[in-house]
Amino acid sequence: MNFDKISRRGVLKGTAALTIGSALPLSSALAKDTTVGFIYVGSRDDYGYNQAHAAGAAALKKMSGIKVVEEEKVPETDAVEKTMESMINLDGATLLFPTSFGYYNPHMLKMAVKYPKLRFEHCGGLWTEKDPKNAGSYFGYIDEAQHVSGVVAGHMTKSGKLGFVAAKPIPQVLRNINAFTMGAKLANPKVTLQVIFTGDWSMPVKEAEATNSLIDQGVDVVTCHVDGPKTVVENAARRGAMVGGYHVNQAVLAPQAYLTGAEWNWEVLYPRFVKMFTSGETIPNFYRGGLKEELVKVSPYGPMVSEAARKQADEVKAGLTAGTYVIFKGPVTDNKGKTVIASGVARGQTDPELEKMDYLVDGVIGATS
Repeated sequence: MNFDKISRRGVLKGTAALTIGSALPLSSALAKDTTVGFIYVGSRDDYGYNQAHAAGAAALKKMSGIKVVEEEKVPETDAVEKTMESMINLDGATLLFPTSFGYYNPHMLKMAVKYPKLRFEHCGGLWTEKDPKNAGSYFGYIDEAQHVSGVVAGHMTKSGKLGFVAAKPIPQVLRNINAFTMGAKLANPKVTLQVIFTGDWSMPVKEAEATNSLIDQGVDVVTCHVDGPKTVVENAARRGAMVGGYHVNQAVLAPQAYLTGAEWNWEVLYPRFVKMFTSGETIPNFYRGGLKEELVKVSPYGPMVSEAARKQADEVKAGLTAGTYVIFKGPVTDNKGKTVIASGVARGQTDPELEKMDYLVDGVIGATS
């Protein structure tokens, strides 16, 4: 990209003439290429959340007629509005992907209202009927890949103690923790998983402390749900524990300790969306999918993963991909002994009740508050 953060925002701040609202797309339409903008809250090479999106952006760069502009390390403040303004007014972007959770409300929504002829897509599944129709949200059922990863962990643990370093106890995160635990218990019903919440998405010092604390307590397989798993993966491997990855494949960071992991597959979704956009087809306002739709994937198994682990994990993955396997199927009890999914009840991936998840399943050591 030709403009860094300071020059982009500086130009916009001092040049009111550039802010010309919905009239702008008419001039943008004169451009030969379709310009797509990506905004990341962290570094594009964080071995995590942002890198997964950057990999999707890289896939677009291989498409003819598509120009990609990117900006990293943009805070979840009005700074992202300034970045979107500059991508629209300076680069002629007509499709924007502000990827971080906190970009959506109010920032992306304000831009969608201001530029009704442009398209804004957000990762996180937040869109509702009251929101602008030129805005949308997408997300993947990555708990499916976490479930498969849990099966492998359950087979490979020697102590029967697993650990999970997590950012915040929101439904999305709890769903991953629970799916991973339930997968592990398929392989080893007596397994336990201890979770430590750090309090935010990127807290490297706390993530390192949590990883060491878990291993000190006998945990021999560690996984996580934080923006940049690099700290967790490297610390766990250094301490001799096995690891399950998240967001992207972190095997390169710990080749002897990496079992498998849950990855996003934005390299498939972004070209899919751009093809819809350039052909005049409307991108759905609310878009979700899992292994079947190729929005998520399971990392290749590490060399130490046993044949038994591979076999059961592959069977579960095949069922999820075919849509014949349900993770959250009753009876399910939480770690306080309360039945949260009754016997005979199957909550498929699209069940809205899963979006309200506020519990940790039996076998998890930890609390949501």
